Amino acid sequence: MFIAMNRFRVNPERVEEFEQIWLERETHLQGLPGFVEFHMLRGPEKEDHVLYASHTIWRSREDFEAWTHSEAFRKAHANAGQSKREGLYLGPPNFEGFEVIQTVGNDGDA
Repeated sequence: MFIAMNRFRVNPERVEEFEQIWLERETHLQGLPGFVEFHMLRGPEKEDHVLYASHTIWRSREDFEAWTHSEAFRKAHANAGQSKREGLYLGPPNFEGFEVIQTVGNDGDA
């Protein structure tokens, strides 16, 4: 399993706009080979930004990399650099990729 994360530092005055953009966008992820699930996470608020992270789970790194070269990826990121978003982010997103080495699940015996 592979987890792909992007961290976004968002202007605190524009968090509603940021969240609306993500809630309304088409991800183009459903039905892709190896795609498991996507999460958008809101993290801590600092003086100059609110931290967000997109968290996508893939069956393998190869499935993730295939997606990054696909038409679905190009469609999902077509409007990423729009000028109306100037000032929304404090710098570019920071990508982090992780190979899963252990998974602990809830077996339902709680």
